[in-house]
Amino acid sequence: MKISKHFTTSPLTAGLSIALLGSVWLYGAWSGLDFRFLTTVAGLLFFYFLLASDHKVWFWSGVFTGMLWFGWIAVSFVYYHMIWAIPFVLIGIGLVYGGIFWLIAKGALSVEHLVLKNLPATCYLLPATLKAAGLLGVSYLHPLTFDWFKPELVFVHSYLGVGKWQLAIVLAAIVLAQWRRNLLYLGLIVLAYSPVHTRLFLDDPTHTIRLVATNTTIADKWNPDKSPEHIREALDVIDQAILEHKKIIILPESVFPFFLNRHPDLVGELIRRSRKISIIIGALYYDEGVHRNATYLFQNGRYAVANKVLLVPFGEANPLPAWAGKWVNKVFFDGSVDYIASSDPTDWKINGTTYRNAICYEATSERLYEGHPNNMIVISNNGWFVPSVEPVFQRLLLEYYVRKYGTTIYHATNMSPSYIIKATP
Repeated sequence: MKISKHFTTSPLTAGLSIALLGSVWLYGAWSGLDFRFLTTVAGLLFFYFLLASDHKVWFWSGVFTGMLWFGWIAVSFVYYHMIWAIPFVLIGIGLVYGGIFWLIAKGALSVEHLVLKNLPATCYLLPATLKAAGLLGVSYLHPLTFDWFKPELVFVHSYLGVGKWQLAIVLAAIVLAQWRRNLLYLGLIVLAYSPVHTRLFLDDPTHTIRLVATNTTIADKWNPDKSPEHIREALDVIDQAILEHKKIIILPESVFPFFLNRHPDLVGELIRRSRKISIIIGALYYDEGVHRNATYLFQNGRYAVANKVLLVPFGEANPLPAWAGKWVNKVFFDGSVDYIASSDPTDWKINGTTYRNAICYEATSERLYEGHPNNMIVISNNGWFVPSVEPVFQRLLLEYYVRKYGTTIYHATNMSPSYIIKATP
């Protein structure tokens, strides 16, 4: 079945149309037009038309899907004073996912030619099944360690589930409907229905946890002259939480963009306050010559440190070979030194409850959900990507994991709202 039966247009335009359908889940949430029925229908049409397309349309679908889902990455280059790089980053992202999509569809076409060349054209089932299998497996490809492309994300705010088995049901129903030329097979999609959804709270329903949202620009955050002001603001909000009888306060990533453990006076101030409230706060950690991005927990007059496990490619650690990484850091990132990651995630015990610690990027990765943690504290600095859809993309990814694992997430952010996400039937 060819896309031309549905579109009388070029592969480029068809690819763009398909990519737009596959991006409704993201831009609908970003624009406030976030309706389950709309997201469900758009997601189903995305897969229906994609599976009906040839490899040329798949390529353009991948290009535009990559740009629409991940184009916000280019915004960070503004803060590195490399505005000129933005179009190259956008094109590069598009080509990476265009190439992945093309390989899936071209591979299915090659198998069709090898296996089915002497069989009638009605043998549509094998190549279509291979393309569906490619969509199921594509999330296991992590270009430069990025773990964000999951086709099932299109259903994160829909009536359907986000598990692989539920996506397999959807794809199987579409393949059967197209193969048998009978839309009644689409009725099988009801088997992918899920009653589990997410609920968003801007404040803790128990009134015991204070989630702090800061509004500090990247320029101000890394301006050393502003540090006394930032310190005072952080201490003031902690003092206010104590007056409100909160038990826990969570502040965003790198509230203190310096090595906190090398500032004993400030550590002392936080330790003193921790006798009245548990404090989770983001800062840097100096570990015998090693630089780490860390979360500090001040509790009962003591403090502990959880270092980041998964580092942001290029932003915190260069994923390229050592010789290439040093050159890129020198030329493009002012000779910055890579952070060093810890080997395992940290679980905090706070007031009798266990929380998995996650810092921004790593909370959007499958690895941090190993062991199915019941609760997770996430701290982020979204200032690098404002203005863009990144805060919404991040939230939807977190909602995807909440639906998948049932984890309750407490998320404190800079330059975007803080919130709690819970799974709810």
